[in-house]
Amino acid sequence: MSFWQASRRVFDLSLGEMLWSRRTIFMALVVGGPVLLAVIVKVVELFGMSALRVNGQRVAGFGVFGVMIWMLFLRFIVPVLGVFYGTALMADEVEDKTITYLFTRPIPRGAVLVGKYLAYLACTGLVVLPSVMIVYFLLVPPAAIAGSFVALVTDLGLLGLGLAVYGAVFAFVGAYFKRPLVIGLLFAFGWEQVVLALPGYLKQFTIAFYLQSLVPHAMPSDGVASILQGMFRESPPIGVALAWLLAYLVVFLYMATRVVERKEYVLEQ
Repeated sequence: MSFWQASRRVFDLSLGEMLWSRRTIFMALVVGGPVLLAVIVKVVELFGMSALRVNGQRVAGFGVFGVMIWMLFLRFIVPVLGVFYGTALMADEVEDKTITYLFTRPIPRGAVLVGKYLAYLACTGLVVLPSVMIVYFLLVPPAAIAGSFVALVTDLGLLGLGLAVYGAVFAFVGAYFKRPLVIGLLFAFGWEQVVLALPGYLKQFTIAFYLQSLVPHAMPSDGVASILQGMFRESPPIGVALAWLLAYLVVFLYMATRVVERKEYVLEQ
């Protein structure tokens, strides 16, 4: 069996397990937060009040949706899902002592991780996408849907890219370290948050720096875009940000597969 055939088999096996796992319940609760907030914003606007103001300017419709994509999905939900799912791709198999059954099959070891990684992307996409679409239709007026469709597709692309990159990084963490969840949480909500708030060049070694630099380009061409642009002290060009994110994805996913292929996993008694 070739590498990609084996990855597809592992994907088929892992997707069902992920969709019916306790982590999916947790993920549904996490992505339900923005939906609840969107309902509150909609109710407030029905009473003629402004739910969100930035620098004294009223933000409504797709602008509120864009802010939620940036502040809730990209800065919190995507890293959380990457940590809890990515670190568990191999760590759960070791903890449950089921990794032996996978490694005794006549397939490449690296295909096990790649197949589970693809299942992670499908699983998170199937849960996050409905949440994003519900928030979108709650906040964006019907008359503005046609004009904001391209921006919506861009936002969905950013979410997918963020899930892919964070998943690859934390897949490596889960494959290499013995207690990966703690390390993943420290990286996503310790290192990245602290470095982004500090001046200097260290923020260029974070995923969040390049993801959030793409957000203003996905905003509608009104006051919201300029407001969000002002929130970023540094914003690399689109090509540079995409190149760095793709480099993170490819390098860490390759390193994760190499670790799985070479590491001897010792099961605790």
